[in-house]
Amino acid sequence: MSAPDSASGQQHAHLHASPWAMPRAANRPPLPGDGTFMTTGWADPAPVLDRDNPVLAYTAERRARLAQALPAELLVIPAGLPRVRSNDTDHTFRPGTDHVWLTGNQVAESVLVVDTTGGEAGSILYLRGPSGRNGDEFWQNDALGDLWVGARPTLQETQDALGIETRPLTDFRRDFEQAARRARRIRVLPALDETVDELVRQVCGPAFTPHLALKTTLDELRLIKNDWEIGQLQLAVDATARGFEDCLAEWDAARASTRGERYIEGTFTRRSRLEGEGPAYGSIVAAGSHATTLHWTRNTGNLPDGALVLMDMGVELQSLYSADITRTVPVNGVFTPLQRDVYSIVLRAQQAGIDTLRAGVRFQDYQDACGLSLTEGLIELGLIRSSLDEAMAPDALHHRRWSISRAGHMLGMDTHDCNHAPQESYLGGTLAAGHTLTVEPGLYFQVNDLTVPAELRGLGVRIEDDLVVTETSSINLSAGMPRTPEGIEEWMTALADARER
Repeated sequence: MSAPDSASGQQHAHLHASPWAMPRAANRPPLPGDGTFMTTGWADPAPVLDRDNPVLAYTAERRARLAQALPAELLVIPAGLPRVRSNDTDHTFRPGTDHVWLTGNQVAESVLVVDTTGGEAGSILYLRGPSGRNGDEFWQNDALGDLWVGARPTLQETQDALGIETRPLTDFRRDFEQAARRARRIRVLPALDETVDELVRQVCGPAFTPHLALKTTLDELRLIKNDWEIGQLQLAVDATARGFEDCLAEWDAARASTRGERYIEGTFTRRSRLEGEGPAYGSIVAAGSHATTLHWTRNTGNLPDGALVLMDMGVELQSLYSADITRTVPVNGVFTPLQRDVYSIVLRAQQAGIDTLRAGVRFQDYQDACGLSLTEGLIELGLIRSSLDEAMAPDALHHRRWSISRAGHMLGMDTHDCNHAPQESYLGGTLAAGHTLTVEPGLYFQVNDLTVPAELRGLGVRIEDDLVVTETSSINLSAGMPRTPEGIEEWMTALADARER
């Protein structure tokens, strides 16, 4: 499960980074003299980029597919801007998924232009080069200077590493205005770079209307993953599995903490930073009744004896491919009979969904299979008193009171991947080999839900795995992580024994 970007919409967040706006004031004390002491006597910096970027084998073909899908148009795909967290402190920059998918570039402020107006598609990557050592920027500008934020790759280095023509970011306005004159239509991926959005508005004039057609096309192109992408997802899943084991290995310390949820979150974050860029989304560590809040990310609670802990976490790799896995475990290492009953209902529902997966079935089919199985379990618990057919009628769906979210979503470079793909290709579409997705049914009994027995109130269970659809079935990338009640208990016991040795 991913959490919204808390940095989005920060007012004036882009002003310090925009090449067309005033830079952020550094408020640094001036050095004596004319600054030559700071700008001389420097050796050339070492290269920044890895020359063996594996994504290079795919990016040109991806841009060609985009150009074929939207011919005779001018397409603008920014990487995005740093976002201010507080004063002169930024949030960690995370580049736009589509920009990285098309280029492999992850440098802030960069702008990709795919021009199909001349009959043959051409691509240019505009980016800000390194500050160099000849001017004052590298030591005075705390947002851009090499002494403050490290060296950026040169344009030539980027061109050689990524196999795409590069130009200075300062050329973008002039080039864009010229290209716009011959374009039948101009599309920009919005809300990533306000400076680019505003420039497109200025050039297009009153006729400019924001739309998501470019994003819709890109998400549809990204739906089916190739073998390399699936391999990246497997690496993310494997790192996530090690993160879960780290958390269980620290279980005693987490239980002893008054903020055990945050202890677990921090433990997983360490693994995420060691093996990737960090957590793929706001980690959910929800003990007791917190587990009934689907997007519980405050993680302020302890781990009370006798409770369950729902952990929904995933690692994002440097390539941006991400895992999304949930396990629900007993604080004491052993499920109570009631907890085991509810857990088993969710597990059966998840398996029903997994058993449905194969190329040619509708995306909705595995969602329905999970819902049907949950409903059967809720009837067994006595919470639903109508017949199965009545409870599953489209105007009823009684299980949704205790299972409000979908039972899964596409997975890839974004945790909730390709959300803007057309309805007919995703939510209302048919699964194909290479689709990667989660299966994650759950039951959540709120503490104030008077329709359930008191002993169920405050109990939440979710089980989530990451799968690849094949022609005949699916491959569970996270199959190595225990998910049966017996497997969970054995897992916790084995790690507890390891702690004692």
